[in-house]
Order: sequence, then structure tokens, then C-alpha cells
Amino acid sequence: PFFPRMCLYRVLVLSVFLSITQAVDRSNFKTCDQSAFCSRQRAMKPGQSSYTALLETLELSDSHLTVQLLNNNNKVLLLLELYRLQGNMTRVKINELKPIKARYEVPDVLITDPPTELMSVVAQDEHRVVLSLGGEDWRLILSAQPFRLDIMEGPQVLLSLNSRGLLAFEQLRIRKDTKSQTDTEEVSEGEEEEAEEEVDQPGMWEETFKTHADTKPNGPSSISLDFSLPGVEHVYGIPEHADGLRLKNTDGGDPYRLYNLDVFQYELFNPMALYGAVPVLLSHNTHRTMGLFWLNAAETWVDVSSGQGSSEVPQTDVRWISESGIIDVFIMLGPRPNDVFTQYSSLTGTQAFPPLSSLAYHQCRWNYNDQEDVSAVDQGFDEHDIPYDFIWLDIEHTDGKRYFTWDNNKFPQPKDMLQGLLDKRRKMVTIVDPHIKVDSSYKIHTEIRSRGYYIKNKDGGDYEGWCWPGNAGYPDFTNPEMRKWWASMFAYDQYEGSMENLYTWNDMNEPSVFNGPEVTMHKDALHGPWEHRDIHNLYGFYVQMATAEGQIQRSGGLERPFVLTRAFFAGSQRYGAVWTGDNAAEWGHLKMSIPMCLSLGLVGISFCGADVGGFFKTPSAELLVRWYQAGAYQPFFRAHAHLDTPRREPWLFGPDNTALIREAVRQRYTLLPYWYLQFYHHLSPQITLSLFSLSSLSHHLFLSQIPVFQRGGSIICRKNRVRRSSSCMENDPYTLYVALDSQGKAEGEIYIDDGHTFKHKTDKQFIHRRLSFTANSLSSSDLSPDSQFTTASWVEQVNILGAQKPDAVTLTTTDGGESSVEFEFDPDTAVLTLRKPGVNAGVNWTLHLR
Repeated sequence: PFFPRMCLYRVLVLSVFLSITQAVDRSNFKTCDQSAFCSRQRAMKPGQSSYTALLETLELSDSHLTVQLLNNNNKVLLLLELYRLQGNMTRVKINELKPIKARYEVPDVLITDPPTELMSVVAQDEHRVVLSLGGEDWRLILSAQPFRLDIMEGPQVLLSLNSRGLLAFEQLRIRKDTKSQTDTEEVSEGEEEEAEEEVDQPGMWEETFKTHADTKPNGPSSISLDFSLPGVEHVYGIPEHADGLRLKNTDGGDPYRLYNLDVFQYELFNPMALYGAVPVLLSHNTHRTMGLFWLNAAETWVDVSSGQGSSEVPQTDVRWISESGIIDVFIMLGPRPNDVFTQYSSLTGTQAFPPLSSLAYHQCRWNYNDQEDVSAVDQGFDEHDIPYDFIWLDIEHTDGKRYFTWDNNKFPQPKDMLQGLLDKRRKMVTIVDPHIKVDSSYKIHTEIRSRGYYIKNKDGGDYEGWCWPGNAGYPDFTNPEMRKWWASMFAYDQYEGSMENLYTWNDMNEPSVFNGPEVTMHKDALHGPWEHRDIHNLYGFYVQMATAEGQIQRSGGLERPFVLTRAFFAGSQRYGAVWTGDNAAEWGHLKMSIPMCLSLGLVGISFCGADVGGFFKTPSAELLVRWYQAGAYQPFFRAHAHLDTPRREPWLFGPDNTALIREAVRQRYTLLPYWYLQFYHHLSPQITLSLFSLSSLSHHLFLSQIPVFQRGGSIICRKNRVRRSSSCMENDPYTLYVALDSQGKAEGEIYIDDGHTFKHKTDKQFIHRRLSFTANSLSSSDLSPDSQFTTASWVEQVNILGAQKPDAVTLTTTDGGESSVEFEFDPDTAVLTLRKPGVNAGVNWTLHLR
């Protein structure tokens, strides 16, 4: 049996590699027509809803309102719950009133039970109920026949729910050919009227895709709901898709799909599912920004239809379709973009504050061959004067794809290797994937199996599938005990060869199953009482959560983690970084990395980047240089390449291109204080666009030019003494770039802490200061007087853009001291340079231009 299994494994791996040379094989992935529940729901066309709100069942408490909804066709009752949430949000939940078994409700994504506000009835008759949402003009109108919700501001409809009559809720039921006489005779209370006979449709109880059968013991369970947005033409979000920032009209094509999948060499401009799924959609016009957060982890399709409403004003209609679970949607009413970001982060949390070094440059490849190769690459960066902070090891560093291990022949002394990097204040990342080699001599496998922590197949045995190690088991990360155990494996005495400068990459966590349907797990696999279909999009979220917790625990709770994940869900921002997956060395993929990361940023996942140079194929020297220049201005900055591509370290493309890449990387390092400040701001979300880049200009750019501009009215802090790693620059001085606006003013901030611990949070050990230029004076004032931190860094230069030549410049400090400051003025560029103010970056001071 061993030989045929290994042959099958080689065939599977070969098929993976063959797919690398071509575009994605679409036949491996479903369209809506091939997905039984999607095609079933999409066949229902807009019209009058079959649901009635039974207003006589309405109950109003201090926290929420409930009312029953009757399906007039089959007489099944649903329960509608409405919540007015703090921060100008409304929550709508719809579930079966009396399901024959519980339906899945997503846990762990919300950071807390959202606090509610009082909701009061301001008018009611037999047709509708009008509820106050706070303020004189905010109203929610619940219409009974047909059921519909409208959120109003004065006479204006902001959003309508079920206005197109597309609410559908497939109730759990007993299969007809298994019903007993007792089941047939039972009639639920409130269902005395004769119900229409429901006809089973193909795919309701079992479904086949290619050679894979999906048994559906719970039968059909899909849900659908439509939302109408009058006055809206532009909607965004619902990543991850390789498409433009603005969502396109899906009429006549497939809906956008949210279903985490391992898609090799994905196509551009396609609504196909990719590695992650965040079910958040934003609408925007000149008057208002709003958001919809559809809290459901099952396979989901989203239709977008933009056109004109009944009054010939623009309108966008959005329809959500999910395979299972309940309807649980948060309506975020803005009205400004910042308000929506604050509302969403109050639900799912903010971007984790990363170690400063993780914002620097990362060098990766599948795979660096051995310790000597790592050392040679590390030395190459020094020899070519290019800084970097992290070097990465892919799957080949392990002992036969057994994660938490090292190949003893290639990496016999991992601690010596890590210590060599640590001596240069550098770090390493190793890959730890969630598929575990089935091997009785492998400790990780035997522990998981003995504890019963593997996902089960439909028959109750351990679920097994094929991935990089061959036959593999898949830990059930939805189990908190499994996550706790996984976290403990990152302890230094468990992960042999690990040290404090070793961090983690979670790949293949959609999860990827080479011989599974759509290269992922069978939907009828079991996570305790729940099917995989219920939780699929949460799997990668839980893997990253457990890994990040392991890194925190290994340091006794002191050090911030760094974990990169490929699969993600709403809330993944709390645990680390993401990247756009297996892109290609093509100009289109470089361009697409910008809207892909922007889409993620709009839904809270800001720590995003794309493989610099493209993972598949071989970039030209020009493409590689341009990709470094673009990547240097994206939050996560990592070069990565496929096993079969030629080596592409930055110095392998000739001295001229090496110089251009060096300059791009060095620019990144000078701007690390700015990047770090932006991530600090993400702890309380807001938009700061003081620095921005343009993707195209109307005139030709030389290859040495990067089209990046500083906004007038901003102050940006840089560290211009670039060293081999960011940690080596810890105590270096700052240069301030002050870009004056038309009023001769500018504002900015500086943030400093130790760069790697939680002491900024636990002990308030940080510096946060406001920088302000007004009335010909530049000053630094404390934004956090109760914080405690000292820095050895000082201000060595100030460049004021758009200035006039002063007669003199003086510096005053809080101790009353005053001194003259040397300066130079360039009349051609209107740049005033103040040299060596020499003042500490953490104290109050003022520079006066006289």
C-alpha cells in the first residue's frame, strides 16, 4: 500500500507544479451555477417577498426588539431580532423560531458583545412600526406585509432591507424518505394553515463536483437577503479578489465569491474566490459612507447591481447568499469614512501593533537551501549595502515537511544560524502550516491524534487529505483546547532550535487539501457538532490566532508577535499580516497588488503586501526594480519567489539595477518612523494620507524615479542614517520634512517606543508628540503627558518645503534655553534646511524663524 500511495502523492504534486506554468484551471473551482445552493437562491428573482412580519408578536426590551416572520408559502416561522448599537450601528439577526437543531452562529470574531442603546417605538399601526434610532431624524421603519426594513434620515431612505423580496431562509428539515409517521403528523404551533408542498431540488441532500461527493445530512440550509442603497453608485470591499477597488456590476456574470481557497496563479479581474474572505461591503457617495458586515463563515456569494432606482436616482442593490448559518448583519451608518472604520473596529478590533522590525524589508524564497545558503545571502546584503531585517525559510527547511522541525542535513545547527542573525540584530521566519504529516514517529502528529484534536470525517474518523507532506491530518483549530495546545508548541523547549528572533508564517491554511474538492476540505467533515461547511472561512483565522498566542506566551506575555497568514476572515487584523498569495511576475499583477491591498485596508486588514517580483515566473530587470519601488510603499514589504524560478537576490541584475533596488529599500528604512506612526494610529482607526503615491503620471518617468509625493500641510519624520537593520537604527537621529500648505502651516506627529514589547500598553512606555508649524514657528508638544519613556534619538535636521528665507533661526527649550541654529535656503526649490538643532526627540521645543 505504501508504493501506490506515494505514487498518488507524486501525481498530485506533479499536477500542482504543472499548473504553475499555466493560468488557473477554472474547472477546479465552482461557478455559481455549479454550486447547488447559489444557483437555487439566484434563481429566485426580485418581486414581492413571501414573508410577513407578525406585528402582534412584537416584543421590545431595553436591549432589542423581536418579532416573528411568517413564510406565507411553507408557514415556517422565523425570529427577527433588531438591535440599536452604540456608535450609530444597527444589528439585524434572523433565525428559525424553532429549528430542529441549532444553526451555527460565528463565535470569536467580535471582540465583545456589542453594547446596545435604547430603542423606542414612535409610531405603530397594523401595517408598520416606526422605531427611533436616536436623534430627531433617525428612524427604522418595519413594514409588515410584505416584510421590509427601511433606515431613514428625515425623508431620505439610507438603506432598505428585503425591498426586492429576496429574503430566503431554508429551514432545517428531515429528509422525506426518512420521516416517520410521527414526524409527518406533527404540526408546529402557528402552522395550522395549509402549507405548500416543498419539492426537493437537485443538490439539496447531496451534491457532486467532479469526483467529490458532498453528503448533506442536514439538507438545504442556505440563506439570502437583499439590501438597497439609494443614491449610491460606488461600493467597495468584500476581499479577497484580484479585481479593481470599486466592485463591479455582477448582472449577467458570476457573483463575487467568498470561500477561502488555494488558487494557483490566480487570474486578474475575476470575482473568483481567493485565499481570504472578509464579508464587509462599504458604500460611498459625496454625502455619506456606510458599511454592511455579514457575519457568516460559510461559503458566500455576493451580487452587486448598480443602476437607477424608482425615482431615477442612482441605486446599488446588494444580495448576500450563504450556504448555512444564520443571518447576522451589522449596518454601519457612518456617516463619514472614519466613522465607518471606527464602527467596524469596535466590532472586530484594530490592526495588531506589530514589532517595528516587521515593517522593514523581508527576504524570502522557496527555498533557501541550507545554513550556508542563508549565511551567504545574509552576507550578500552586507556586501551590497542593502538593509534587511528578516530572512525566511519555506517548507524545505523541515524534516520531511514535519513542521516544528529542521532538516538535520541542511540545518544541523539552527540556533547557531539564528544567533548569527541575532548578532547583526536580524531575524528569521519559518513556515508552520496546519496540515500535519501522518507519521507515528512524529511527535506533533501523535500528540494531536492522542488528544483527539484532529478534524473528523463524516464517519467519525480522523479526516486525512494530501498536502506537502503526503498524507496529512488537519487539527481542529475551532477547538479552544487545540488552539491552547498549538500555542504551547512554540515554547522554546518545545520548538527545538527556536530562539527569540524566530517568527512564523502560516501558509496553506484555507485549508489546502490537494485531493479535496476545489483543493480544500470536504464540507461534510466535522468540527465537533458542526460541519466544515459552517466554519470554513474561519479556519485560517483560528490558525493565525493560535500561532500569535504561542509567540506571546513563549515570551511570558512581553513580546509582540509577528505572524503572516494567507487565509483570513473578519478580525484577522488582530493577529498579524497577510499577503496577496501566489501572484505572477507580470506588470498586471504588480498593478493589481495596489487595489487588492487597498480593499483589505478598507475592511481593517492594513498589514498587507504582495510578493515583490511575483511568486511565479521570472521578472525582467525593469519589472523587478519597479516592484521594489512599489513594494517599498506598501505596508508589508517582502520579496518571494517560486522554487523553479532563477535566483533573484537584489544584486543579481547588474550594478545599475542593484543601485536602484538599494535606493528603494533604503527609502523604506528612512520612512520607518512614519510607517510605525501609522500603525500606532490604527490602534484608534482614522485616515492619515499625509504621504501618498500615484500609480501613473501623464509624463515619462525615468527608472530611477518613484512617483511619491508629500502632501502640503504635513510633517513627516525620517531616519536618514540607514544601517543594516532597523534595530541598528534604534537610537539614530530624526530628520523632519515640513511641507507647508497654502497658509504656511503644517502638522504632524512622532511616536517612539521600544519597538517590540507590549510595554507601550501595559506600562505606558512610549513617546507621542505633536509637531506643528504655524506663524513661522515649529514646535514639539506632548500628546501623552502621563506616558513614560526616554529616547536617545535627537533631531539632527529640519527641511521646510515651500518656505521663505529667514534672517535668523533660534531654538528654545522648556528649560528656558535659547540658541541659534544654522540654516541654508535654496531659492530655486524654496527649501529651508535647518542643521543640527540637536534637541532630544522626546522633549518640548520650538524653532523660531525670524
